[in-house]
Amino acid sequence: MSFGILAFLRVSADAQSGTPQKPKPPRPRRLDAGITWRRDPKTGELSAASAPDPENSAANPAPPGANTIHVTTQAVPVTCSVFASDGSAITSLTRADFRIFDEGVNQPVTYFSISTVPASVALVIDASPSVLRDSEEMKQAATALVQGLLPSDQVAVVDFSAHTYLQLPFSIDRALIREVITGVDVKMLLSDTGGSNIYEALYLTAAKVFLGGRVGRKSIVLFTDGQDSGLGLTLDPSSASPQPGKPENRLTFEDVVRRLAAADIQVFAVSTETRPKIMTPEWLAAHSAATLLAGDARNWHIPAYTLYLAELVRRSGGQLYFLRESRSLAEIFRRIAQRIGDEYTLGFDPAANAAASAHAGWHQLRVELVGRPGYSVIHRAAYYLPASP
Repeated sequence: MSFGILAFLRVSADAQSGTPQKPKPPRPRRLDAGITWRRDPKTGELSAASAPDPENSAANPAPPGANTIHVTTQAVPVTCSVFASDGSAITSLTRADFRIFDEGVNQPVTYFSISTVPASVALVIDASPSVLRDSEEMKQAATALVQGLLPSDQVAVVDFSAHTYLQLPFSIDRALIREVITGVDVKMLLSDTGGSNIYEALYLTAAKVFLGGRVGRKSIVLFTDGQDSGLGLTLDPSSASPQPGKPENRLTFEDVVRRLAAADIQVFAVSTETRPKIMTPEWLAAHSAATLLAGDARNWHIPAYTLYLAELVRRSGGQLYFLRESRSLAEIFRRIAQRIGDEYTLGFDPAANAAASAHAGWHQLRVELVGRPGYSVIHRAAYYLPASP
């Protein structure tokens, strides 16, 4: 009997006996390979041009589910969470309990869902040398997050240092996800010199991982110290946007938040740094309606890298956590998983309301609760409609 037949019989026997097969992680794929940044001279929109990648689109299907809402210039989804005064999540509200205001104009709620569509959650893990000491606890916490999600929720894994690597496209295979998380090794990227490109990793995750008409609740969970070395961010608000005298075809902070807002992707950031004294939860709540990139930011004594993380989550409707003030990072990730699982998705059509203009650019959002004193609602502060060339 030949070796090939023996091998076939062994595989067949294993299959019939139910012997579990260890999941085999895919080969990592570098997301920034061959990227060319291009800014449209007419609209000012930045895009990351690269060769088509049929392998990723095939491995990154949109999750199944009925009653889905698509992100277009006509339909605007608004993901939000509601909490009682004691911090417990409220999941029993109906469409009639919500009001949405676009640029101050009341918009009819045309879509309403309570966590019925599977969530898509991308773990974006800082694998630069500065987080080496926290790497093992980080992986344990990421595993705790995955365990807290619903079985139907899809998870992708991305890590980065100078470059960005897709370790696993969206999957519901929990054994495979755990295997990939365990395999993330900061020491393997010590030779990936060139700094820590946090915001480029976020942009590429939004542009190249959330593909295939993905619908429902979309979140990025970012673990980082916040110290980006790619964008040159300072306490000067102008450093967040394209600047005169610098190349136009370069990524900026504004490009990143635009991309996230256009796709309605929430960002939950876990910082390994110490929470600035002024940045209490109450202070953040009081500043939720206006940008933190203000002229008086220097008076707050907040490091620029932490201020930009706070602005990032403010604009995306997520939340900023600090590792050093928690007993365990796993506790933080369990709270994030709970919030993702208890969210509402509202939708409205700007074009259906003659009093509001569906213009390109940023639109201020406000969600209010009707007749629910003592309840608070968290949502993204604005949405962004890309301009057409």
